[in-house]
Amino acid sequence: MKISFVKPGLPATGTVVVGVLAKGTLTKSAAALDRQTGGAIKRALKAGRFEGNKGQSLSLVAPAGTRLDRILLVGLGKPDEIAVAEMENLGGRIYAETQRDKSGAVAVAVDHVPGAGLSAPESAARLAYGARLRSYRFDKYRTKEKAADKPSLRTLAFQVEKFDVAKKSYATLDKIANGVFFTRDLVSEPANILYPAELAKRSADELKKLGVKVEILGEAQMKKLGMGSLLGVGQGSIRESKLVVMTYNGKGAAARREQPIAFLGKGVCFDTGGISIKPAGGMEDMKWDMGGAGVVVGLMMALAGRKAKVNVVGIIGCVENMPGGNAQRPGDIVTSMSGQTIEVINTDAEGRLVLADALWYCKERFNPKFMVNLATLTGAIIVSLGAQYAGLFSNDDALSDKLTKAGQKIGEKLWRMPMGAEYDKELNTDGADMKNIGGRGGGSIIAAQFLQRFVEKTPWAHLDIAGVTWSKSDAPTVPKGGTAFGVRLLDQFVTDFYEG
Repeated sequence: MKISFVKPGLPATGTVVVGVLAKGTLTKSAAALDRQTGGAIKRALKAGRFEGNKGQSLSLVAPAGTRLDRILLVGLGKPDEIAVAEMENLGGRIYAETQRDKSGAVAVAVDHVPGAGLSAPESAARLAYGARLRSYRFDKYRTKEKAADKPSLRTLAFQVEKFDVAKKSYATLDKIANGVFFTRDLVSEPANILYPAELAKRSADELKKLGVKVEILGEAQMKKLGMGSLLGVGQGSIRESKLVVMTYNGKGAAARREQPIAFLGKGVCFDTGGISIKPAGGMEDMKWDMGGAGVVVGLMMALAGRKAKVNVVGIIGCVENMPGGNAQRPGDIVTSMSGQTIEVINTDAEGRLVLADALWYCKERFNPKFMVNLATLTGAIIVSLGAQYAGLFSNDDALSDKLTKAGQKIGEKLWRMPMGAEYDKELNTDGADMKNIGGRGGGSIIAAQFLQRFVEKTPWAHLDIAGVTWSKSDAPTVPKGGTAFGVRLLDQFVTDFYEG
């Protein structure tokens, strides 16, 4: 699909999309089209229940006298409802409703609306961004899909005054979408294709093109560093574990000595649970247990792609958790890079073991301003928050507030969860410095308490994205499947608070 920005004007053929404000108030383009079609739009408004409210749409067969196929009316709501998230969602809905139009050509008229929260060019850019986000498909393994079942939309043109301004705004958003799509690709791949070394290689291959420095540590290097916690998780697999270290210096050589900001991700490419094996039902979903790592890689792609003025470190721990003959056993005690010992009570609580060494390594090597880690860490967070929010845990109120605000702005919502000594004591054990699980209650909180033991005084936040990494239904800008939840959130977080 080609997205373009052009001058206003009724297209000769295809589908045209026009906006209608609340209470059926026509925009400039809708009023012009109504005149050109002999009042077809006003008649449709009078006859039906479409009133121009946010989320509404109405499709009309184009009347005689035009070569158009159809007219799609979309509700804009009240002028003050024309804002970033609403325009992106509307763009996604427009794509969803026109993706199989036979003509393959759709034009969207974008008007200046007095009192709106966005200018017309910015609205056009956000509409286009939402449409592109919704257009994602992971279909590389579908060999017998019928042409009629595939999208036929070839061109999506946004007609707007100052179209050059819209084009420039969209160029930046398009780079973020590239990061989102790469994350979705990684999360969607089956585990026989995307194992630790392959995840590391794909990340390096794509990011190096954008000027990101990528180092890949193998098991021998991690052993020398004392990463017994991470290595223990992958020891039952025939696939070698990897640690991928990505550095992007967007502020240039003069600022190389500044403390970077850091993002880390859990990259368990497949999680059987190990010896504490999971039930068979639904285990196929564990291909996306590397969702946190996928987000970090996609974020690095987005930041480097749009040339963000920030120095960033990204680290992902890539492993497979398999029940092989050399697999870690319940009751084993491992020594982490920090020197702290861990009694492994449950081998299915493995993500925290991976992140423990990754966090310590990041803290010791880079001394970052803060660390944010992402992980599909616990089923408990799904019980708590469902698929509407990711869980946020932090030792720093200011960092937590910034992340929450960024999430609210782009619609990837976070809910801060409690932490404290009363939860932390659940990790105490007689045989080692700590165990890797606690009691039955508060599972996601206790997992966060475990991670906190490896950050010391560094400002830190943990995002438990287990409930939001994969969707089984469509949303306006997120088709079902891998969501890439976190890429846009963290890009917005960097833009608002750390870039420049």
